[in-house]
Parts: sequence; structure tokens; C-alpha cells
Amino acid sequence: MEAPKAKKIEKTLETHGDKRIDNYFWLNERENPEVIQYLEEENAYADFVMKDTEQLQEELFEEMKARYKKDDESLPYFFNGYWYIVRYEEGKEYPIFCRKHQSLDSEEEIILDVNTLAEGESYFEVGSVAVSPNNELASFSSDNVSRRIYSINFKDLKTGEVLPDKIENTTGKAVWANDNEHVFYIRKDESLRAFQVFRHRLGTNTSEDVLIFHEKDDTFDVNVFKTKSLEYIFIASSSTISDEHRFIPSDNVFAEWTIIQPRIDDLEYSVEHYEDEFYIITNADDAFNFKIVKTKINNCGMENWVDVIPHRPEVLLEGFEIFKNYLVLEEREEGLLQIKIIDEKTQESHYLPFSDPTYTAYIGVNLEFDTEVLRYGYTSLTQPSSTYEYNMREKTTVLLKQQEVLGGKFFAENYISERIWADSRDGEAKVPISLVYHKDTIKSTDTPLLLYGYGSYGHTVDASFSNVRLSILDRGFIYAIAHIRGGEYLGREWYEDGKMLFKKNTFFDFIDAAKYLIQQNYTSSKHLYAMGGSAGGLLVGAVMNYEPSLFNGIVAQVPFVDVVTTMLDETIPLTTGEYDEWGNPNDEEYYHYMKEYSPYDNVEAKEYPNVLITTGLHDSQVQYWEPAKWTAKLRELKTDNNILVFKTDMSAGHGGASGRFESLKEDALEYAFLLKLENKNE
Repeated sequence: MEAPKAKKIEKTLETHGDKRIDNYFWLNERENPEVIQYLEEENAYADFVMKDTEQLQEELFEEMKARYKKDDESLPYFFNGYWYIVRYEEGKEYPIFCRKHQSLDSEEEIILDVNTLAEGESYFEVGSVAVSPNNELASFSSDNVSRRIYSINFKDLKTGEVLPDKIENTTGKAVWANDNEHVFYIRKDESLRAFQVFRHRLGTNTSEDVLIFHEKDDTFDVNVFKTKSLEYIFIASSSTISDEHRFIPSDNVFAEWTIIQPRIDDLEYSVEHYEDEFYIITNADDAFNFKIVKTKINNCGMENWVDVIPHRPEVLLEGFEIFKNYLVLEEREEGLLQIKIIDEKTQESHYLPFSDPTYTAYIGVNLEFDTEVLRYGYTSLTQPSSTYEYNMREKTTVLLKQQEVLGGKFFAENYISERIWADSRDGEAKVPISLVYHKDTIKSTDTPLLLYGYGSYGHTVDASFSNVRLSILDRGFIYAIAHIRGGEYLGREWYEDGKMLFKKNTFFDFIDAAKYLIQQNYTSSKHLYAMGGSAGGLLVGAVMNYEPSLFNGIVAQVPFVDVVTTMLDETIPLTTGEYDEWGNPNDEEYYHYMKEYSPYDNVEAKEYPNVLITTGLHDSQVQYWEPAKWTAKLRELKTDNNILVFKTDMSAGHGGASGRFESLKEDALEYAFLLKLENKNE
């Protein structure tokens, strides 16, 4: 079977006097039958190329699935008189939301059975479930297209009846006022930006809903939330580099909204409430790694902010949790997360002890104020996700729940994790790399290694456990994460040095990490693979252009690869809000810089590695046509005989298939692709 060839329709795109010829621009016509036909031809070709792995894919899928507990349930948490649990039943793909009154021995009430709602749908996802303060009503949101556009419905928990109120085109979030009859929700504009906050009164037509806040700056989007104390409702308006928060008391929906601090460029802050004060985490006063301040509720502008936890240049402050007698900090130092407990009465402090060389720790769900017990999570490359309860006064720890790995084949002691540091080419930094492998895997030039990266938006890919990953570790692969610039692994400056006009550092760090792994004899180019999704797909796409012979194979998941064209199109979801991340190409300097690294614009007639590209037709974050165009251009220009397969999920979006196990088929395909390439090496 021959590979599909997309037809060429020349389109000239001119910006700043610079002309780009885009022969595959027409693939953005979602309703064009020829576009759908091309995607289906690519799917058929992918199936043909991967046909010899069908049995392997099934084997991988079944072993991945077998590691999960089929009737699993979440750790119960207590809130407002009820224990809340999310559970799964064997043979069903979707969660069941439940609660029990006062005691875990009480009779179970089912709030929402998503399996029932999802019947007959090819895709279904619940965005959020929220119970009213009087415990009698629940809001729930759902998306059956995978565009991250949710409808909000309401249910009477006493009768089980779904109420006639239905709110369309929302972010999926609903926040209850304390009167049990009003909710606040967010609408999206045509570009899917969250831009308006409305108030809805149950029992009224949505046409009567009141517009509370309209964010007119298209580089900002909005969020709405209630404080942990339940006393205030907040609207947060945020861009990449600026925030503005306004609030009302939760028990007075008609109150005037008070702004804490009007937006200022480069001023970021977020807010929590305690007694008569707001606690604020912020980068004010050049606190680039953030600090915590507090201020009186009735006088809350930044001129009144008083430092509680001062800025420390070597420590990134990522979050905090307030209790009646304790303040708990989530800090990152030299890449590793730490949890610090401060006794507010004595001002004594201590850290929770963690021992793995690379790991993830985080503050969990802590809804109670007046308690000395902290719930926190921990995981590493060798340790399954665990939730602990820590008594902050007695300094004792209890394991509440650990992710079960079924099948009897997993033993943590059979796996080794480590963290190493690669020199960057600019001499400005050392790039941390987290690794995990089976203890029987010997590091050598013949050892297959999968290097994962992301490196954008300040998002840090921490070292965490993966049930799925065991399938390649047990087959002799080393798995590595390159903590490259563009994330915040080494603090805020690590992010700043990998965005805008420093974006190329992200790609070069990944390349330097890969070369260091080869130099240190972990693997060789013949056995080295790269994987990244979304902005990580941009990463591997750019790396593939810069160093096409460095990797034997590339897996690009929902990749953002047509950077210049997308960032010039303000109608595409999320574009304008991304200017502070990538730059605005309407500015000539940013245009030319982006064009230098944009994967699609830099495809050339040369040899490329083996490539697997995936997308979803309904993707709202990275439109399907970016990977489609990239695939078509690679097919046209590449001079090698290596594999190039492009797979479109015709019913899914950015997050892939819905359902608990359905997405494992995508993992199985990716791993089968890597194993197929390894088998060719032998």
C-alpha cells in the first residue's frame, strides 16, 4: 500500500514583506469531504504499516489494563457532612460519583453515574460535579464532542430528578452561592477563550442569566472559584504574566465586586482567605520565585500587603495551604518538591522527609480548616502514587491509599531511578534528567532509551510513577525525562529562559540532554527515541529538524507544529492568550524568530527519523490540521525510507479517547511503534 499524498494547492502567506508558500493550507477546511478523506487514508495507511504489530498492540493493551484495579475507588474525603467517593465498577469505562452521610458505614447515595450518561456516545467526559451548600442539589457538566465546551445540568439529589435548567457553551465549572439557588459559570467566545462570568438562578431561563464580568482583553481568560473557607466567591482574570482578582461574600450574590489589586503587567498573584485576612502568593517587588503576603479584607490593595514568607531566590514557592494553626508550603529547590510545615503559634518549621533521588510530592485535598492533619501525595518513578495523612503536631505519618499495580509482577525494588545533569551548549546551565529502568537492564550503546520532554508554559514534568510505562521498562527500555528550560523545574528563571525570544533554549537543552545520554553510554542514536505532546510535540518536531540523525524514532502527540500560521490567526482557540509565551508574530522580530524554529516551516528535503504523529479531529488546543499539514509536507520532502505514520482519532480531542481504558489503546500503539523499530534494529 502506498502512502497517501495530499494534493497541493499553493497559497502564499505574506507577513512583514516575507512570503511563505503553504501548499497544504487547505487541510484546515474541517467540513471539506476531501480533508476527511485524506485523514481516513492516512489512518488506513497507519493501520497497514502497523499491521504486523496488531497482536503486540493487543498484548500491550491487555497487560496495561490488567495492572489496574477494575473496581477501584478514590480515597474518601469528608466535606460539609458527607464522605465523597468516586468509584469504578468492573466492565464499565466511566466513574460513578457517590457520597455517604456522616459515616462511611452509611448507605451510599449515587450523585452521578457517568456510565448511564455516556450511553450511545462515542466520546463523553464530565467536567465537574459540585454539590450545593445545603447538600440537596448538584451541578454537573459534560462534553460529548471533545472540544472542551461543556453543558451544565442540575440534579435534585433528594428525588434524583434532572432539572430543566441547562446552560450551554461553558468551561464546565459551576460555583454555588450560599443561598443554594444561584450559581456562577463561565462562557467561552468563538476562539474558546473563557471570557464572561454569568450568574444563573435555578428555575429561570438561561436567557435571563446576568452577565457579571466580561474580560475584554483577549490575552486574558477568566476563572471563578470559592475560597476554602466558603465565605467568598472570586473571579480571577489572568494572562500568562498578569492577574486580577475580584470578590464578593458567598452569601450575598448582589454585592458589589471588590478588586484586590488591579492588573499590572508582570504582576502575578493568587488568593486564599483566612479569618479577616487574605493570604496571597505573588511575584510582587521582584519576587521572581514568589513570596506569600497577607492583607486585611477591607483594605487589600498591594500597598497594604505584608510579607509572611519572604522571597528566596533559590526556592520556587509553588503553593500553600492554610490551617487554623499551621501554614503549609509547597516549595521547589534544585528541582525537587518539598513540603514545609510552619506552626503558626511557635513559628517552628520542619520539612517532610523524602528519599528518592527524583520524585513528586504535593499538598492533597485539605478541605478542613480546624485540623492538625495534612493530606499529601507522593510518587516517584519507582513508587506508585500514594496519599498520606500527616499529623503536623505529632509528626506522624499514615499511608491512606497507594495505587495498586495488579498482576503480581511489579515490585518497586526491581526498578532503579536516578537523576543526572547534562551540560548545556551555552554554558549557562546544567540540564537535569530523571531516569528509570529495570535493574536487569544494562546501560550500553545497544540499550533502547525513550526521552520525554515538554518545556513550555512553566509547566514542569515531574518524576512520577506510570502503570503504563512498565510495559517498556520490562522490555529493556530506559525511560528519561529531560527537565528543560521553558518549564519551572529549576525556578521561574528556568521558565523565562525558555520562552519568547529564548525559546530555542528549550530545543537545544533537549538535544544536549540526548547527546549527554549517548556520551555517558546509556544508549546510542540507533536506539534513542523522543516523545512529546502538544507543546512537547513542537519540541520534538523542532529537534527533528535541527538534529534529524540524533534519534531513531519520534512520537509526536497532538503536536503544535505550525507555529507561525497559528500565532498569526486570532480566530484559532487560545492564540491571543499565548502571545506572552511565544511572542506576537505581528511584531517582526518575533515573526522571524518563530519562523526559524517552527517545525512545519523548516521541513526540508533530507533524511528524517521514523515518526509517529497523532491527533484528534476535535482538538481544541492544537487544531488537527497542524499535524496533518506537517505529515503531508514531510511525505513530500523527506528523502529516507523510514516509517512515517499519522493517526487521527476521528471522535476525540486534545486529551485523546474518553473512558478509563480506551486511551490505553493509544499508549499501546505508541509503544508498539517503538518496539517495532527496536526489532528492526536487531
